[in-house]
This record gives sequence, C-alpha cells and structure tokens, in this order.
Amino acid sequence: MTKEGKQVTILVVDDEQVHRYMLCSMFREWGWKCVEADDGRTAVEVVEKSDFDAVLMDVRMARMDGMEAFSRIHALKPALPVVIMTAYSSVDDAVEAIKKGAHDYLTKPLNFDRLRLTLTRALDHHQVEEQRQQVQAGENKGHPLRSSIVGDSPPMQELLEMISYVATTEATVLITGESGTGKELVAAALHENSDRHDGPFVKVNCAALADTLLESELFGHEKGAFTGADRRREGKFVQADGGTLFLDEIGETTQAMQVKMLRVLQEHELQRVGGEETIKVDVRILAATNRDLASEVKAGNFREDLYYRLNVVTLAVPPLRERRGDIPLLIDYFVQKFAEKNRRTVESVTPKCMELLVSYGWPGNVRELENAIERGVILMRGEQLSEKSLPLPIQKQEREGEIAAPSSLQEAERLLILQTLEESGGNKSEAARRLGITRKTLQNKLQRYDLGFK
Repeated sequence: MTKEGKQVTILVVDDEQVHRYMLCSMFREWGWKCVEADDGRTAVEVVEKSDFDAVLMDVRMARMDGMEAFSRIHALKPALPVVIMTAYSSVDDAVEAIKKGAHDYLTKPLNFDRLRLTLTRALDHHQVEEQRQQVQAGENKGHPLRSSIVGDSPPMQELLEMISYVATTEATVLITGESGTGKELVAAALHENSDRHDGPFVKVNCAALADTLLESELFGHEKGAFTGADRRREGKFVQADGGTLFLDEIGETTQAMQVKMLRVLQEHELQRVGGEETIKVDVRILAATNRDLASEVKAGNFREDLYYRLNVVTLAVPPLRERRGDIPLLIDYFVQKFAEKNRRTVESVTPKCMELLVSYGWPGNVRELENAIERGVILMRGEQLSEKSLPLPIQKQEREGEIAAPSSLQEAERLLILQTLEESGGNKSEAARRLGITRKTLQNKLQRYDLGFK
C-alpha cells in the first residue's frame, strides 16, 4: 500500500501463463494488485488506458517483444518505471533498455528477494517523479519549504528543490557529502516537510557505537539480555514509529549489522535483543555517509542489497568550496547566532576578516566555518569581528602566500574569481556555479576587472 492508502498496481507482461500466475500470486501476498498481459502489444494498449505504478516485462514474447513494447510505453509515460526480465543471453538488450530509460533488469530464474527490492525501489522512484512533475506543474505547491539550511547559491537552490520533491514521498533517501557539509540539516528538512512531520525525528550516529551497543540502540533489548540490562528498553526504530529515523554515518556499520538493518527496511519488523516477539514498525529511513558506498560495495565492505535499498534517492550536499557565494550569508548567520548566545555585540566584520574567510579552503566545510565564527565572537575585542580572533590556520594563509594581500574588497573579489577559474580549468559555467553567481554575472565581472577571459 502507498502512504495515501492507494493500492500499488503492477503490470506483469509475460507470454508464459504459469510465470504470470506465480508472480501475481506473490505480489498479492506482498499487498500489491497485479494486472496481466500476455504480449507486448497488449501491454501497450493496457498502459494507454490505465494507470500503473510499475511494469515488469519479459523480453522474449511472440507478439511484439519486450524491447519494442518498452520503447512504446516509455514514449507514452516516461515516468512509469519498467523493469525488464531477461535470460542471460539477452542481457545486452536489457542494458541497452536501461540506457534508453528502463528502471532496471533482472535475469531469469528470478531471485525473489532481489525482485522485491528492485520493484520497491521502482515504486519509490515513481512516487518521487510524480511529486516532481506536480511541483513543476504547480499542482502541488503546498507550503514554503521549512528548513534551517542557509544558502542561495545555485548548488544549494538545486539541493533545496530536490528536497521539496522528495520530502512528501515515502522514499528512502541516501544523503552524501563530506564531513561538516550539513547532511543532518538535510535530513531534518526532509522530515519537517514530510507528511510525518508531526511524528518523531530520531537520530542515530552509527559510527559512535560498537556493534553490540548499536544493535541494542537500534532494536532495543529485553530485561536480562546482557549484563546491565536491568529492564526492557525500546530501540530507536520503535521510538521513531510513525516518524523518521536518520541513520548517520551508515557506511561505518559492520556487515553483520547491515543484515539486521536490511530486514527492518524490507519487512518493517524487528525483534529486541534477547527477545522473540516480532514488532511491526512504520518508519521512514534517511541515511547519510561521507564514504563512496558504491566503491565500498565493490570492495566488499558494504552489502550490495542494503546499498540498493538505501539508494532509492540520493541527495549530494556540496562542499563549502563549491558554494563560496554562500559564505557571507553563513558568516552573517553564525555571527548573529553566537553573538546572541554569548551576549556579545557585533556591529560588523572587518574587510580583512571577510577576505580571509571567503578565501580559505574550508576542508572542514560549514562545521569548520561555524566553529571559526564561534571562536571569533568569543575572543573578539570591541564590536568588530576581525581577523585577529580567527583560528591560526585561517590567519596563516596570507603569511604563507596562499592568497595575495588585496587592498580592497574589490581586489579580494577579483582574486577569488581568478582562483576559482583556475580551479575550474577555465570553465566559466563551472566557476560561476562554485562562486554562486550566474554565468552572465561572472562575464560582467570579468569585463569589469579586465581579466582577459573570453
């Protein structure tokens, strides 16, 4: 069932009646409605007349094969996910179909766990795509996005737009990005703008606990399950029932823990440590990592089935160096925040201080900037935030020649544009994106400063 209470409907296209019957029987057990078509031509006709959430289609059929039927269905309804079933001998055809827009392919004989996982991902993608089309068409404007995320650069506008598409769906979301970029804020925005916003938002740092402690933290435990377990305790999955569970640093978990997580994601049920009772949970999962999970899967460090279950929708949070246009906004936000917290009056930020903050590389991203501003506000003398109260690595960049010593804010801007263009290999569109301005604005600034880029 979908979250709106509408039953999921799958179209199964296969010329083998026994195979269709077997698949439809299984789908009904999973709570889905099943419609059958015995050839590609019939499938196209049915799709024209009715709405489906996904199509599962064989390749080899007598009247119009699956490849041609997919092409016609995709032309009719591009957002409708089609999963291709194929024998190993036709894998090349299936891969070609994916290049043309098919959602995925499965080889026969089917692995039913993989089938369910693949179709679940297809259904989630379909829901996200429908939401995106509704937003773009103005049919589902809803409320303005509620978020604590600061930034209006093009990369952040794109991220916030994606959040608005995904938030109101039930899709599992994998949030990626370097440490300190604000992945938890993205998770919070997804929850706050979802239909679950009145439910709990529960956070777990998977890297902070050993495996045995993490298992108890996530699933809970019975009294006497281990030394010190003097009472029953509910885990984070149960605490998040009806709401959202955010699994931070999911890439740090062991494979043994990943197996247990996968069961909850697939079956929506769990058992407490030391218990036998099966507990049903209704939880939306958001996960975050600073690792490249696809590479971790190839290296054998992360389970492929869990990766695909988590990676229904990926939101990539850009590093601060790629959204430099947001740095002044962030500085203003953090100055106000820490001035109020520490009962300080900050009238302004000196030009030299602003120059150093904008020019710095920020390997620790927004978290490092936040810490730098908090330190500066606490140590500042007078009512101006100056470079003298910044952390030494930021002050040292000028002395070590990492940046020039511009005599004005205009000179600082000129040097920043030059540096960003060099980092972007002279690509003005990429440089504008990193600076948080339009390409036309960058072109105007190049002419103003006579930088010679055509």
